[in-house]
Amino acid sequence: MHYLTYAIAAFLPTSAHAEGFIRPIPLAQTAAAEWWFLWASVALLAALLVVHMLVRRR
Repeated sequence: MHYLTYAIAAFLPTSAHAEGFIRPIPLAQTAAAEWWFLWASVALLAALLVVHMLVRRR
């Protein structure tokens, strides 16, 4: 019985090998993505300004 357990334990990891990592190809940034990034940056700066004004009053 122990031999069967050892055989299964020896051959089990061979079926769990992962395939090699394939590096993704980066895509160019679109104009729409740059537009959304601009608005997200403006919203972040506005939120930081509001937090600054709220904290400064204390």
